[in-house]
Amino acid sequence: MVTGDSIRFSVVPRDVPAAKAARRLHLTLNEFEEMKDELFRRGFPRPDPTTGNFDLVEIDRWMDGRHHHCDSNKPRDARELLPPGLRR
Repeated sequence: MVTGDSIRFSVVPRDVPAAKAARRLHLTLNEFEEMKDELFRRGFPRPDPTTGNFDLVEIDRWMDGRHHHCDSNKPRDARELLPPGLRR
């Protein structure tokens, strides 16, 4: 019998507190707090206004978006990876 307190399946949270959002960026909470205004200016996802938690999926999307080669929605042309002088 399963009681209300037992866990049948583990749940991986998507929304996390600032300390875990910081860890996702390989920062301490203090480092994150010092840098967050600059991160927000660069488009880093803001926390949920109700819970104050950060969305890990949006953080990953933001990190991917910093580099054009990570745009998984755009078909890639292998010639883009060549130095400009070798492209035809």
